[in-house]
Amino acid sequence: MGKLAVCALRAVIVLVLAGTVFVQALMVWVLASGSDPEDASVPLTGFRVITILGMVSAQVALGCVWRLVAMVRRGTVFSLAAFRYVDGVIGAIVAAALLWFAVTALNAPGQRDDPGVTLIMGGVGVAILGVALIVLVLRMLLAQAVARDVEAARMQAELDEVI
Repeated sequence: MGKLAVCALRAVIVLVLAGTVFVQALMVWVLASGSDPEDASVPLTGFRVITILGMVSAQVALGCVWRLVAMVRRGTVFSLAAFRYVDGVIGAIVAAALLWFAVTALNAPGQRDDPGVTLIMGGVGVAILGVALIVLVLRMLLAQAVARDVEAARMQAELDEVI
């Protein structure tokens, strides 16, 4: 991975993290202060809490990607330590999908006249879970690469003994 790509990715991660922290702080302030009166037509408090938690899941995923990029730059990504961060990304994506299903459930009563919206939202949740499955497949590829790396190191050590 090139230096420019790493710097660009890290800049994007910093910007997204700063933006989510800013929005979270505002939303927590609104929830704590009660300065945003709800008209009771739509209960916004649940949506706000889910949004805050969703941003936390995004922040966890970004933090794990940051660590993986650092491992790529050092050349240590094909090690057992990388699995912790890949698992963190998978967990964050699954959490985001579950939070999306919660949003869908909170939104469903207001969509009785048009249940298609709820079905579409459910489909989006399934698509988010699909992304988690894609990352899981990539994790399996990483596991194969790590196993081959370990095997190559073992074979090199045997060859070194013979020579």
